[in-house]
Amino acid sequence: MTETGIELERIMLVEDEEDIRAVAELALEAVGGFTLTTCESGQKALETISEFDPQLIVLDVMMPGMDGPSTLKAIRRHPDFSDTPAIFMTAKVQPDEVDGYLSQGAVAVIPKPFDPMALSDRIREIWDNLDQEG
Repeated sequence: MTETGIELERIMLVEDEEDIRAVAELALEAVGGFTLTTCESGQKALETISEFDPQLIVLDVMMPGMDGPSTLKAIRRHPDFSDTPAIFMTAKVQPDEVDGYLSQGAVAVIPKPFDPMALSDRIREIWDNLDQEG
């Protein structure tokens, strides 16, 4: 998946709710030290992805228009991002729901509401586990 030892720097966050976007932005940039771009829709993510070139994509599952799984499917059709790790964030975290998200290509699922102080550590942990698997 990822080349061992590459540090995660660039994250794309796709989230339709402005307040959640703001909290996640603070958590990932100020607390985590990541470079972040935020998109309020799947369509915006598709328009922005090539320019930003994220190493990791964090997607809200429930969004109007193009939901998280549809957005991920569209991103996967882009040759440069067919293998970019993606994490779904959702309040729907029953085991069968989580299994469904993972089977759609997500590397992990982060439950909402998330702890802003722990979000960047959780994402780093997921990233580091990708290194070990790859």
